[in-house]
Amino acid sequence: MEAARQYNVHEAKTHLSRILEQVATGEEVVICKAGEPVAKVVPLRARVNRSGRGSLRGQIRIGADFDELPDDIAGAFGMRG
Repeated sequence: MEAARQYNVHEAKTHLSRILEQVATGEEVVICKAGEPVAKVVPLRARVNRSGRGSLRGQIRIGADFDELPDDIAGAFGMRG
């Protein structure tokens, strides 16, 4: 795995557009102040495009026993009969 590119604050301000292009292609960039890393610029994860309520219908399965607690957990909450 390749190490992240490093820029000092002045370089980062001067070359922000170039840095953003690098990040957009998947690279990580570290910004340093006085030789010490202070920030990491990383690509954002792809955004999930949801069309609204119910957009995950049919993709999520909930087991029939979802609401049943195992005895040891129920006991820990004082729920054992």
